Amino acid sequence: MTQPAPAPAPAPAFVYDRPKDAPLGPSPLLVALRDEKPVTRVSVWNGKLESWLVTRWEEAREVLGSPSLSTNPNHAGFPAVREGVRQRERGFFQMYDPPVHTAMRRTLTREFMVKKMDALRPAVARITTDLLDDLTKKSGPVDYVEHFALPLPSLVICALLGVPYEHHEFFQENSKPFVDLTATAEQVTEAYARLSAFLKELLAAKRANPGDDVVTRLGEQVDAGDITEQEAADLGALLLFAGHETTANMIALSTVTLLENPEQIPRLFGTPEELANAVEELLRYISVLHGGLRRVATEDLTIGDVTIRAGEGVIVPLSVVNRDPALFTDPDQLALDRSNARQHLAFGYGIHQCLGQPLARAELQIVLPEVFRRMPELKLAAPLDEITFKASSMVYGVQELPVTW
Repeated sequence: MTQPAPAPAPAPAFVYDRPKDAPLGPSPLLVALRDEKPVTRVSVWNGKLESWLVTRWEEAREVLGSPSLSTNPNHAGFPAVREGVRQRERGFFQMYDPPVHTAMRRTLTREFMVKKMDALRPAVARITTDLLDDLTKKSGPVDYVEHFALPLPSLVICALLGVPYEHHEFFQENSKPFVDLTATAEQVTEAYARLSAFLKELLAAKRANPGDDVVTRLGEQVDAGDITEQEAADLGALLLFAGHETTANMIALSTVTLLENPEQIPRLFGTPEELANAVEELLRYISVLHGGLRRVATEDLTIGDVTIRAGEGVIVPLSVVNRDPALFTDPDQLALDRSNARQHLAFGYGIHQCLGQPLARAELQIVLPEVFRRMPELKLAAPLDEITFKASSMVYGVQELPVTW
C-alpha cells in the first residue's frame, strides 16, 4: 500500500533580531540564509502565513523594481508586519499601486526636489546650531535622543510642512504604533485617525490663512479639485510621521556607529563629495528599516531560481541585503570611503523608493560633521551592551543614548 507523502516541514519563523553583542549588524539567521538559500520560505504571524524571504542584493533589487509585486496589504497573502492589517479606503500612498500611487506621489514630488532641499540647508544648519548650543550647556550624561536626535528632524519637518512645533509630542506619540511591531492593527487604526483629524484641522487653518509651506500647498490642491481633503490629510500625516521617525533614529545610530569607529570620523570633514559618500556608507551599514520591505505577487514571477506564485508574499530585509558580500567588499566593516556605497537599498528601489530621501541626506550631511566639530570629545556614557535598542520596531534605533563630552 502506498504511503502518503510526508507533510512539508513548516517554514522557519522570520527572525530579524540583531545580535546583542553586535547590535549594529544584521541577524545571524538572515546572514546564514543569504549565504545558503537567498530566496526561501519563512513564516510570519506565529506561523499563520508563509512568505518568501529575499536576502541577496541582486534579487532584492529585482523584487523592489518589479511591477508584478504590490505594496497593497488588501491582498490576502500580503506579509504585513502584524496580523489584521488591511488598507482602508484611504491611507498612506505608498500602500497603493499605480495609477493611484503615481498620481498621489506626483502631488508631493516637487516638494522634495534636490534643489528645494538644498535651499532648506541653511534652516537645517540653524536648527542644528541652536540644539547643539542648548546641548553643550548641559552637564552630562545627557540623553542624545531626547535633546538632539529626535527634536532636530521634528523641527525640520514641522517647518517644512507648516506644523506648529508645539504639537510635536502629539504627532511623535501617535507615530509610535506605526513602527511598533507589538502594536495591534486596532491601535494603528486609532493612531491614524487621530493624526488624520489633526491634519484636517491644520488644512482648514492653512486654507484660511495660507503660508509658504507644504500643508498650505496641499490645501491649494484641494481648492483646485486636484485631491480631496482626506487625501491631503493622508499625505500630510505620512510626511509628519516619516519625516522625523527614520531620520531621528538614523542620526542616533550614526553617532553610535562613529563613536564605535572613531578612526572614521575625520572622513566627515573632507570635500562635499567625500561627506556625501560617508553618509551613503552609514545608510548602507545601518539600514534602519528593521522589519524589511514587504510585497505580494499579483502574478507569477521568477526571482533567482524560485517561482513565486500570484498571491504569495515577499519580504526584503535590508539589514542583510545591504551587507551582501557579492556587491560590497568586507560588508561588515564601516568604510566611509567605500566606492560603491551609494548602491545600497536603504531608501528602497523602484517606484516606491523613499520620496523624502533628499531631505534625509541633507540633514545627515549637515548634522553629523557639526556634532563632531562642536563636540570632539563626545563619547557614550554607558557601555554599548547596556544601551537598549529598538528590537521590536519597524525602524531600528535606540530608546535612549546617554552621552557625555
